[in-house]
Amino acid sequence: MDVEFVTSAVDLATRPEPIRPEFAFVGRSNCGKSSLINLFLNRRGMAKTSGKPGKTRLLNYFLVDNSYYLVDLPGYGFAKVSKTQREAWSRLMRTFLFAGDRPLAVFQLLDARHKPSLEDQRMSDWLKEAKLPHAIAVTKVDKVGPNKRGIHYQEIVNGLALQPDTPFFPTSAMLREGADDMRAWVEAVMES
Repeated sequence: MDVEFVTSAVDLATRPEPIRPEFAFVGRSNCGKSSLINLFLNRRGMAKTSGKPGKTRLLNYFLVDNSYYLVDLPGYGFAKVSKTQREAWSRLMRTFLFAGDRPLAVFQLLDARHKPSLEDQRMSDWLKEAKLPHAIAVTKVDKVGPNKRGIHYQEIVNGLALQPDTPFFPTSAMLREGADDMRAWVEAVMES
């Protein structure tokens, strides 16, 4: 897999050219988004990980195999930033999701240990409203006992009112699991 960091866009006008399909990763702050992106890209340190939520503040574009962009969106939720900054991120993400000017599909990330938050539900509603192809990637499954995972997965399905055909990927950056299935979904979306 050939991966190149392209740019950090502050708004839609500064997104990269040429236009290619975009696969966005979006999730609550501290859900393990950067770790999963690094696993997906099979590159350590490509997306910057941090113990402090709210590290991603822009639309970070990575060109994958010269065929599509992976877009790392700012996290939502409990990052310790001002209300003004949080609202600006929310506007940026909503504008990005509803732009409709580029091919777009989205991975919504949720931490396996937690029920969906109100912010998770709102993001899920936006994805449905925008009619974007989207999939759920459940992170940190290694932190939930094997016997409890099914219960946690069902809480996510119910909490987001997911349709039965919504792609659902349990993942673990620690165990290096789930990325192959996610990449296969990307390929399938690009072929359709």
